[in-house]
Amino acid sequence: MATRIILLDTTPLGLVTQANPSATAVLCRQWMNAQMAQGHQIVIPEIADYELRRELLRANKQHGLTNLETLIGQVDYLALNTKAMRQAAQFWAQARQQGQPTAGDDTIDGDVILAAQAATIGKPNVIVATNNVKHLARFVPADKWENIT
Repeated sequence: MATRIILLDTTPLGLVTQANPSATAVLCRQWMNAQMAQGHQIVIPEIADYELRRELLRANKQHGLTNLETLIGQVDYLALNTKAMRQAAQFWAQARQQGQPTAGDDTIDGDVILAAQAATIGKPNVIVATNNVKHLARFVPADKWENIT
């Protein structure tokens, strides 16, 4: 089986870094660890880090922030770059031209940025682990984290 590159969207990223893990968070951590044990690459896209981090800061969840920083030190981190942002603009325009926007016209639209980060990674077997398959799968391979086995 080919090695996969799994980008974590904000929800699974939040689950695996949850300070007081729920049953779902425990399952998500186990899933992530199993993926890494199988040799798959876990990646934190910068847009997902931003979306989770801003909420952790707003809610003053220091333990969650510490867990996020720890995870960033253990897996790969995909910084935003010009190529990804230009692709995001293309996806944003395409979605609106087709009458299927993924967010309001006045939002930054993290979904198209995440999709663009996945699309421009430049390697095969990239998939986004998400709870928002509907928006992301229009642009890149995406599935619920539980379905990625």
